[in-house]
Amino acid sequence: MFKRTLLVTLLTVILTFSFTVMAAQNYYPTTLGNIWVMESEDKAERLTYTVETSDESINGIDLALLKITTETLGTNSIITEKYLIDFDEDGIKLYKIEVELGSVFGVATAVLYPPALFYPLSLAVGDSWEFTADSEVDLVGPVTFTSTNKVAAVEDVVTPAGTFENCLKIRIETVSTTTLGVTRGTAYQWLAPNFGPVKFENTQDIVYELVNSNLLYDVTGDGVVNISDLVFVVSQFGQEDAEGDVNNDGTVNILDLVLVAQNYEN
Repeated sequence: MFKRTLLVTLLTVILTFSFTVMAAQNYYPTTLGNIWVMESEDKAERLTYTVETSDESINGIDLALLKITTETLGTNSIITEKYLIDFDEDGIKLYKIEVELGSVFGVATAVLYPPALFYPLSLAVGDSWEFTADSEVDLVGPVTFTSTNKVAAVEDVVTPAGTFENCLKIRIETVSTTTLGVTRGTAYQWLAPNFGPVKFENTQDIVYELVNSNLLYDVTGDGVVNISDLVFVVSQFGQEDAEGDVNNDGTVNILDLVLVAQNYEN
């Protein structure tokens, strides 16, 4: 009886906390281990986002890796973008970019220090930000790349993985300047609150939609962090080496409940 009362009390406290943190939506959850997979409408191309650990650090700051891989299925065409990032009270900070361009053009690398703001912590319609990076590309020479981002709208997005409400539609305008001239492009990224990327339209007008994801705190595996995940973790409270131990410290405890609550969607 005491244990049941304790679990109910814990769940009540965590639910109260989770609805409080929802006031500040997180549109790009950066938990290590998160994965989002999108495919084009004709299933010919795949876009995969992963958040991973890295071996790199700058000025004593251990950096995480946001890796974006674009594949043309059935071929050897793969482009990998690596963003070395860190997080603070302003949002996601970008320290380094590596883009694998293939055997002809090699790898373009840009170091940004002080770091650039990659995604602000708080976003609303009309917000804008930009960053500039300088690099070198084989056979091309010096390249200056500028990305200007603006939250253009709030929309509901229907994908093969489900419907996501109140997504931010971000317009991404890019300018690449080389000795050969200037190349401009416009892409769009849709981010769901407390979930992350669910749709992307590139500069060639190819549209990618979410087909599956693996958010670390989605312990029930239903594609979203919600009340079911909180109940699941509470049901294993105090157990060792259980699935509800989302921070992998060996025991399901209050820290796991707080982490799930902080990534709560609905």
